[in-house]
Amino acid sequence: MTEADLAHLPRQAQRYLRFMGVIGRPRDWSLRAHLTGRFRLTADGEWAPCEAWQYSWGGEPARLFRMRMTVKGVPMTGWDTYLRGRGRMRGTVLGLVPVVRGSGPRFDTSELVTWLNDAVLMAPSMLLGPGTTWSAGPDDRSFDVALTDRGRTVSARVLLGPNGAPREFWTDDRYADLPGGLVRARWRTPVEGWTEVDGRPRMTGASAIWELCGGPFRYAELSPVTVEYNIPLP
Repeated sequence: MTEADLAHLPRQAQRYLRFMGVIGRPRDWSLRAHLTGRFRLTADGEWAPCEAWQYSWGGEPARLFRMRMTVKGVPMTGWDTYLRGRGRMRGTVLGLVPVVRGSGPRFDTSELVTWLNDAVLMAPSMLLGPGTTWSAGPDDRSFDVALTDRGRTVSARVLLGPNGAPREFWTDDRYADLPGGLVRARWRTPVEGWTEVDGRPRMTGASAIWELCGGPFRYAELSPVTVEYNIPLP
């Protein structure tokens, strides 16, 4: 990637991509990450330690995400996937009893925007293709990004620090799976901070927050243990 590859983008997006270190590197085509942190199922529920693994592919957006945690001594596993334009979510207790299962157009949208979130925070050069549209935000420290896959478009706003580092991603194109059913709500992932690993900027951690009628619901806090790029899917 060169400066010429960024020249057509809004200046806010250019500053972000320079901070993320895309200049002078080949475009990334995959991402594999191992994360640890904590997760809770309800706004007043107890936090449980969790571990997650994910693989994202940029050729045609695809994402595999697996999380494992123990709630009150009971092991739970969750799978989120986006493949060939279809999003699915499922969770099990003891690896056998299903407790969460979802698919359909709203899950397709939710999982595609999650792929977009991961790319913005961990593999931005996967966004530098014909399916992505960039536009300036309302001020000098934000930009909007939209992603289209198989006729479906999702969008988000990215807020930047003074040096171009992403400090928050938010979107209205995601559905919260609440006791009363799926509800479209604002979803935010504020970033804790940034460091450098192997010559690349890497976030030190991020949270996932739903903005609901009853107030914000912070349900996940994750930090990367390892992040690898351009790894073939086994």
